[in-house]
Amino acid sequence: MSSVLTHCPYCALQCATTLHPVARPGAVEVRPAGGGGLCRKGWTAPDVLTVPDRLTTPLIRNAAGELVETSWDTALDFVAARIRSVQEAHGRDAVAVFGGGGLTNEKAYALGKFARVALKTANVDYNGRFCMSSAAAATNRAFGIDRGLPFPLADLGGAGGILLVGSNIAETMPPAIAHLQGVRDSGGLLVVDPRHSATAGLTADGGGVHLQATPGTDLALVLALTHVVLQEGLADTDYLAERVDDPDLLIRSTASWWPERAERVTGVPAATIRRAARVLASAAPVHGGAGAYILTGRGAEQHSKGTDTVTACINLALALGLPGRLGSGYGCITGQGNGQGGREHGQKADQLPGYRSISDPAARAHLMRVWGVDDLPGPGKSAVELINSLGQADGPKALMVHGSNLLVSAPNLASVRERLASLELLVVADVVPSETALLADVVFPVTQWAEEDGTMTSLEGRVLRRRTAVPPPGEVRSDLAVFAGLAERLGSKGFSTDPAEVFEELRRASAGGRADYSGITWDRLDNGEALFWPVPHEGHPGTPRLFADGFPTPDGRAHVVAVDHRPVADDLNAESPLYLVTGRLLQHYQSGAQTRRVPELAEAEPEVFAEIHPRVAAQLGIGDGRPVRLRTTRGSMVLPARVTTDVRPDTVFVPFHFGGAEAVNELTNDVLDPVSGMPEFKACAVEVTAAVLPATGVSA
Repeated sequence: MSSVLTHCPYCALQCATTLHPVARPGAVEVRPAGGGGLCRKGWTAPDVLTVPDRLTTPLIRNAAGELVETSWDTALDFVAARIRSVQEAHGRDAVAVFGGGGLTNEKAYALGKFARVALKTANVDYNGRFCMSSAAAATNRAFGIDRGLPFPLADLGGAGGILLVGSNIAETMPPAIAHLQGVRDSGGLLVVDPRHSATAGLTADGGGVHLQATPGTDLALVLALTHVVLQEGLADTDYLAERVDDPDLLIRSTASWWPERAERVTGVPAATIRRAARVLASAAPVHGGAGAYILTGRGAEQHSKGTDTVTACINLALALGLPGRLGSGYGCITGQGNGQGGREHGQKADQLPGYRSISDPAARAHLMRVWGVDDLPGPGKSAVELINSLGQADGPKALMVHGSNLLVSAPNLASVRERLASLELLVVADVVPSETALLADVVFPVTQWAEEDGTMTSLEGRVLRRRTAVPPPGEVRSDLAVFAGLAERLGSKGFSTDPAEVFEELRRASAGGRADYSGITWDRLDNGEALFWPVPHEGHPGTPRLFADGFPTPDGRAHVVAVDHRPVADDLNAESPLYLVTGRLLQHYQSGAQTRRVPELAEAEPEVFAEIHPRVAAQLGIGDGRPVRLRTTRGSMVLPARVTTDVRPDTVFVPFHFGGAEAVNELTNDVLDPVSGMPEFKACAVEVTAAVLPATGVSA
């Protein structure tokens, strides 16, 4: 095998890597490519290719309730027969499909097509609903389009001010912090986070300002920042008049959020709010600054008001005249490896390929022509609504899961476990025996990053080539083979197992849509072209920066949406006086199904823990490393304490990468954002008490 140029399998940075052969079958060595770097996860990514419990053969549950090896034909025949039986008894929508933000564009496209053409079901959604949906909803209603970063990531390097709201990129995507050095040097990095995270730490020594807000109050804080900009004459009034639909609404909607009021809600001193607003404004082009950016992450978005929080951030960006200006703007930091492309081509309940609305008659007609069908189902349920309906009288009785580990990543896991157990058929396609796969009736072993060809789309909307470096082990096949094999057995044609052919069809399907890939070819990518969508024809150079000449809204202007703060849905009370917040660690990724199997990463962070402030620990008699019990209205868990001043006294932080008894999503709230369908992972009331060590009966 010769060296192969591809990309890291983890986050949406999609760092370029070169894979080199080694002596062991299926193994490779990874090195950064193109002068970039890798985080610890990226360096150890090849270990996942050869983990001891890698799935290599289809599994089926026998009469004794055990998962045993079987052949592909037997597994596909069984699943197809059960799908037919379920749909004959309960209707087409009785079978659901759940996808993932790590699937290639080709697999994400094929998944949506399989659901709507072969299964003819409306019930398809994906785990990106847990990640990007609030930002997507907010940017669509403000700008008419959703691309995480509407500018290249490298543009951040020239900024004089950057406001990061709810993002800990120093741990989630460490190579990206190289682009923050310039803004740190100028003292313009502003980080909103209830924890003193690694990213918040970058503001030290004159690097900027850490705004350590009470969990769930980011919206109030941003409203106050906007109030200062507008009331102190720092806004770009010419930009507002020329490029925004209703500047007066922006002024009215923030008029009552003076910093002193926001201080009472957020805990951030009014003087700090004013200082941060002035730092950001001084970097804006209207004041001759080097450029300013406002960026949001999951900490701001995973709330029942996440869409409104992102909207407030967009409104602040509009007040400063940032979107569409070279060297400035608003953007959302996409998390999952293909979180951007994964939602563009048909995995979401309300979308068709090309980021088209499934309710748009013209969009439906276009896809029916491409797919050669005379009808398509309408919009289905969003992820949590879909999960909560499983096995119910009017809900799906069968579920196919591709690239997602619901039993770790979904909120309110006791309910999720109950819903999955109620199904007549659960099918999981995965790389390893994840917590969800171990519950399945049938498990399909599928390819992973270094074993497949395809494309991914980075957080900045750039389409990248994934290339095969090693053959898959055993009887492993691509998800494309699963879709094609089942479609054929269900009497549906037109499903290719060749990713290059699938991409050519995706190009036709996306043509004319918001996310237009029709001008992108594998040859262009292989020749080194940097192509950011939309790329409407093969002679088009791509669109690295959006909005320079207007917004893709009906009137060409950005739209102001008035929003206001409201408390978290499960707020503090006498029994549960602290906030539980969840997040990521440097060493792990998403549900941890991959990284927990990498020895170097597992040894660095082997178990879940709860960060607790020393004041609270002293009040409860909890020592560092001693067990604590966390309890919410949805469940409880016992885990070791880490006593640290990195969290606020009113906050407990728990990472979400662990499964089983260590899964913090047993406790999180599945209440939804009414616009995006995002569950409120990030904040809920929790009771904290000293626990008893199970083995000894000794209390903490």
